[in-house]
Amino acid sequence: MAVSAAAVRTGRRTRRFYVGMAIAFAITVFAGFSRSYFLKAWYGTPELSRLLHLHGLVFTTWVLFFLAQATLVATGRTWLHRRMGIAGAVLAALVVIVGTTVAITRLRTGISPLPGIPAPSFFAIPFFDMVVFAILVTTAIYYRRRIEAHKRLMTLSMISLLAAPIARMSFLPLPPGPPTFFGLADLFIVAMLVYDLTTRRKIHPATIWGGLLVVASQPFRLMIAGTPAWLTFAGWITR
Repeated sequence: MAVSAAAVRTGRRTRRFYVGMAIAFAITVFAGFSRSYFLKAWYGTPELSRLLHLHGLVFTTWVLFFLAQATLVATGRTWLHRRMGIAGAVLAALVVIVGTTVAITRLRTGISPLPGIPAPSFFAIPFFDMVVFAILVTTAIYYRRRIEAHKRLMTLSMISLLAAPIARMSFLPLPPGPPTFFGLADLFIVAMLVYDLTTRRKIHPATIWGGLLVVASQPFRLMIAGTPAWLTFAGWITR
């Protein structure tokens, strides 16, 4: 009975944690893109192109889909969660395709969102967002029958996209730039580490390797952003 009670408590904590993370992701995305997308009519921000509207629609759909899937598992409707898996894979592919297209289109304009950083160098940030997201989602789909690994990899894939909305939170009393938006996004990985240690007494391998991929990619893209090889690649992309 003691083991059963402990298992029940762990199960409840797990459901609350992953649903809570999904809600936190949704709030972060809404807060970050409220001025430029969700509440743009209220703030009177410039009109968006059709591509950016499509990007906003696809990304928002993905965030809501992620929340819905976490909720389905938490409420015991795993059968529906699995049946929606194909739709999720298609939607994830759209996130990569549209996100990469937006990054390339912005590169061609020659305008960088970060002052002092040329557009070809900045291109490394959204480009590797898509690369890391694609790797994590693909791996999560591959390990879909290993539930513990699957849910951690899917959660990390969502974390890998959070730098973009956090970077747009101009209301934060922090200096703008990669250290801030990457650092705040990585706090979600810290939450996963704490969760693993409190529930399993050790960190799950998916959390370790997936988290390392996300974190290691951040300085890596900044290191290569100004190299001749990367600038050549960025120039080739815009041809």
